[in-house]
Amino acid sequence: MTRRDTIILLSAFLLAACQTEQSSEVDTPPNIIFLLTDDQRWDAMGAMGNSIIQTPEMDKLAEEGILFRNAFVTTPICCTSRASILSGQYARRHGINDFRTHFTEENWQQCYPVQLKKGGYFQGFIGKYGVGRAEDFPTTDFDYWKGIPGQPKYEQEDPEGNYVHLTRILGNQCLEFLEAVPAEQPFCLSVSFKAPHVQDENPRQFLYDSTFIELLADIEIPPAKLGDDEYFQAFPDFFTADNEARRRWQVRFSTPEKYQASVKGYYRLLYGVDVVIGRIREQLTKLGLADNTIIVLMGDNGFFLGEKGLAGKWYAYEESIRVPLVIYDPRLQPDQKGQDIKEIALNIDIGPTLLDLAGLEIPAAMQGKSLVPLYDGDSAKDWRQDFLFEHEFTHDRIPKSEGVIALDHKYFKYLPPAPVHEEWYDLNADPDELQNRVGDDAYKAKVDQSRTRLNELIAASK
Repeated sequence: MTRRDTIILLSAFLLAACQTEQSSEVDTPPNIIFLLTDDQRWDAMGAMGNSIIQTPEMDKLAEEGILFRNAFVTTPICCTSRASILSGQYARRHGINDFRTHFTEENWQQCYPVQLKKGGYFQGFIGKYGVGRAEDFPTTDFDYWKGIPGQPKYEQEDPEGNYVHLTRILGNQCLEFLEAVPAEQPFCLSVSFKAPHVQDENPRQFLYDSTFIELLADIEIPPAKLGDDEYFQAFPDFFTADNEARRRWQVRFSTPEKYQASVKGYYRLLYGVDVVIGRIREQLTKLGLADNTIIVLMGDNGFFLGEKGLAGKWYAYEESIRVPLVIYDPRLQPDQKGQDIKEIALNIDIGPTLLDLAGLEIPAAMQGKSLVPLYDGDSAKDWRQDFLFEHEFTHDRIPKSEGVIALDHKYFKYLPPAPVHEEWYDLNADPDELQNRVGDDAYKAKVDQSRTRLNELIAASK
């Protein structure tokens, strides 16, 4: 063989190897980390305009990724919202409206963890699971399982008996999972934080990591918007009588001292999550996984911080249903990063989005939509303009409700045994939701349209 023949053969070999490598890079599925916070409202993040809270890692994800400014949950309570996230379904379809019920086996098989597992993904779950009882947890469908039943305690001990905060433990488990992932296998890690949820029944409520006690120590948190008693008293009598959200307001926000301590505790709990995000990203870089790992961050529902004299969630008002949502994808082109998406994104969109990012088929049973077309250049002209709000959780002091919500208006009604009561708000003219337009002749046609639209959405959700 001549030198020239050798060079031609070598060149052909190198070209084929290069093409094979490029094809491999294109075909390599991305790794996915889904981070879910508990009770993080939409503006509890610097990237959403909060100038007091300290969330540098969350803000970095938004700056380098995609920020969804109008993200909502369809049901603002953790068990139902988490079921909707896993299944991509409204509650009327998955049927989970309490803390005891888990998916049917048929329905669970359509949820995103199982679908990703079938698609070849190494599956991990860490933290508060929130759906069903411990004996029903789907532990065998995960390769790494650190799910926690119920409401875990924040204050834990390490093997030597030293204090350690739950959020820090979850962070350690995240790093352990990343070390355990088999080489060449894509992974999906779902991390479900308890933070910034309160510690129920504990008078201190917001039990943040004690190492963060100096954070915001010299800051005076501005009073809650519309926090005066007159706004709570403006609710109908059936709502103000023995209301669970008001009971919890008494514990957390009823004095200036309680308010300052509670909001700072809430912010410190979120800072603990932010620290974990930084640790995860550092570990991804260390392991050479950063360039192919997508990170999605969302809250499971909103949270009242004293607005209108309320605490908790459960209702159709903005504080309760609007949440942060960020998708960080290192594979995006530079001109795609930092987008601020205005269209409505929902918790039921998480499952379809994760499957779409993995290149897998989205089950027909999922009612949400992949969010990828909103930021990858596809047209969003046919995107949803409203969504179904539903809250059928049974509690003596939390009335059930359902409604239809858009970016410019909102309609909802309370369900039996509550008396007949409807509310309709013009969100452009009245973003604080103070002027109920039901019964106003000028809005009669719009209220009637919303009633019809609600029935349509209910019928389509089953």
